[in-house]
Amino acid sequence: MVSTTSKCFQIPPLENGDRLTRYEFERRYNAMPHLKKAELIEGIVHMAAALRFRSHGQPHANIMGWLFVYAATTAGVSLGDNPTVRLDADNEPQPDAVLLIEENVGGQTRISEDDYIEGAPELVVEIAASSAAIDLHAKKRAYRRNGIQEYIVWQVLDERLSWFYLDKGEYLDLSVDEDGILRSRVFPGLWLAMSELLGGNMQAVLAALQQGLSSAEHETFVQNLAKERDERGE
Repeated sequence: MVSTTSKCFQIPPLENGDRLTRYEFERRYNAMPHLKKAELIEGIVHMAAALRFRSHGQPHANIMGWLFVYAATTAGVSLGDNPTVRLDADNEPQPDAVLLIEENVGGQTRISEDDYIEGAPELVVEIAASSAAIDLHAKKRAYRRNGIQEYIVWQVLDERLSWFYLDKGEYLDLSVDEDGILRSRVFPGLWLAMSELLGGNMQAVLAALQQGLSSAEHETFVQNLAKERDERGE
């Protein structure tokens, strides 16, 4: 039997649509260890439904594979899968993927003592069912305002991928080059064969990425990260 006193101190569960501070969101989230994904976006709680294979699980894995190869060959860059990000007082998202420049080489995030990302990762990726998803509306506004430099949204059901880059406080669309390749402005050598990705041809996606990793721009980027680490004495 639960006493009246203990009921008074029971932590309420998270519910979709709750309006909470980030502190209260974390308090309730931590009290629900069975919960796999919940986000605070512009002060409102969003909880994910069950994730389907073709509309989320498979494209998520393909994006992670592409990013993993880049991170594995670029010292000073780290990849995260579904990490919680303490973005600001009203936003604590859990993006599908983040690619960040490590703090010891000049990145704009830090890892807190309790092992959370604090600040804005340089690149965030979200897998969205369609253009109606929160990823292209409230989340996009929060990411832009907090200075996330590049933001990729893969709208699986619409067979479309949008890659935004931050320019003077606004998100602009990154355009494919004449070879059909999207090239990151923040991570030199991070090249994406967009039509091949949308078509599920991961062999071609990784071949295009390998070209980027072999470019002079990527080599210079890696050298600059190493120089930054040496100058900081890390």
